[in-house]
Amino acid sequence: MLSARELDKSFGGVKALAQVSFEVLAGEVHALVGENGAGKSTLIKILSGACRPDRGVLEVMGRAFERHDPQRARSLGIQVIHQQPALLPDLSVAENIAFGSELGHPLRRVDWAQRRRRARELLDRLGVALSPDAAVGQLGAAHKQLVEIARALGGEARVLILDEPTASLSTPEVRRLLQIVAELRAQGLGIVYVSHRLEEVFEIADRVTVLRDGAVVAVRRAAALDRDTLIGLMVGREVATAFPARVGARGPALLEARGVGCAAGGIAEASLTLHAGEIVGLFGLVDSGRTELARVLFGVTPADRGVLLRRGTPVRIGSPRAAVAHGIAHVPEDRRQHGVIAEMSVAANTTLAMLSRLGRGGFLDRAAEEGIAAAYVARLAIKTPSIHAEVATLSGGNQQKVALARWLATEPQVLILDEPTQGIDVGARAEIHALMNDLAARGLALLMISSDLPEILGMSDRIAVMRAGRIAGVLERTEATPTSLMSLALGTAARDLTRAG
Repeated sequence: MLSARELDKSFGGVKALAQVSFEVLAGEVHALVGENGAGKSTLIKILSGACRPDRGVLEVMGRAFERHDPQRARSLGIQVIHQQPALLPDLSVAENIAFGSELGHPLRRVDWAQRRRRARELLDRLGVALSPDAAVGQLGAAHKQLVEIARALGGEARVLILDEPTASLSTPEVRRLLQIVAELRAQGLGIVYVSHRLEEVFEIADRVTVLRDGAVVAVRRAAALDRDTLIGLMVGREVATAFPARVGARGPALLEARGVGCAAGGIAEASLTLHAGEIVGLFGLVDSGRTELARVLFGVTPADRGVLLRRGTPVRIGSPRAAVAHGIAHVPEDRRQHGVIAEMSVAANTTLAMLSRLGRGGFLDRAAEEGIAAAYVARLAIKTPSIHAEVATLSGGNQQKVALARWLATEPQVLILDEPTQGIDVGARAEIHALMNDLAARGLALLMISSDLPEILGMSDRIAVMRAGRIAGVLERTEATPTSLMSLALGTAARDLTRAG
């Protein structure tokens, strides 16, 4: 279906791909894996026509193309689902889906009824209960991802490239997506599956190509690999695959929410306590209110009822500025939109939340900024050619570290992490997990929001589960299981499982 032979690509003297060959067959799921910066994104851009190789041959259905662009790729049935959905937020779901399949004409009228019916058919195929008339800008990250998948399916794809398609999905939605991928494979599509979630790779892939430092290091049948072997091929070094051991005693309560609610954020009632020296996991399905609760605690959408206590004293957190003043920091889910400013340097991003401390007579103390940035680059092992390099040039894992550095530089006592390892490779995940443990050992209180059940179970001292804008229950690490968490998240036998927060 699609073949690339001996591709080379460099950017500013940096070799992104070196002699890379890759193919996907009809009726096959071919997984593409590797650490951030291994060359996966560059290869996807070349396959989809967004980027031209310096050297090499690209063939579609056996036909070679010297010039390949996105329009030609779509006409040949090559569709890409990116990790960050490329949707138009001010248009409806049906209108966004129509961009993948409808052909325009100056004299053609839009058949709105047919457009809505087609959108409904595709959404039903994905098991998504969304109105075709809903504004995409009002949807959460998971629903946006599903709308883009529906749009690609509506474009009659013959080769479907899925780039981290489950990064923002809940467990039931992941199951449904993998079922759809299996159905598309059975229909004869060629599917390129890019994911850092290795359990998905082993479940769905027929073959696996491993990229490291811009080169192919292995092409194997998925059934012939195990997790440790695959990780070793990806990183070229030994990485601890288990979650690091948690040590240390629970300290005093640093932040407490008592019956907190927010109509604007859809939070009905939430009670939760964060203690020094512990990591509290916050689990729940999409639209359960996890991210919205984090925004309430950080003052983005302030609470309109209930009480917040900081070290036992009631406080009003009406803005992020007030939250920072109370020693609270928040690393948001969407690092590219809210976590970092990609066009700014590593140094500027690192100090962005503490500029008031770096001003002298109305001018920024550049030497102080550079010193702080250099210290956090070293502390977090951020891989960057310079503290003056644009964050956009870094891999996803290193961008996440820069987002962390920004808030650690404010010296917080409470740190809220929303999907801290989403879309980053196994090596970077291990580093982030080790950093979280270190921060807890230093006396910080951490609230970790995650859709990844193994991560929630492996990293948390206690786990709070949200459902419909409420804390459905809080479990100690020793009593938490996948079944008990999903029971609370779905509302099954919740009365038997609920614990006081």
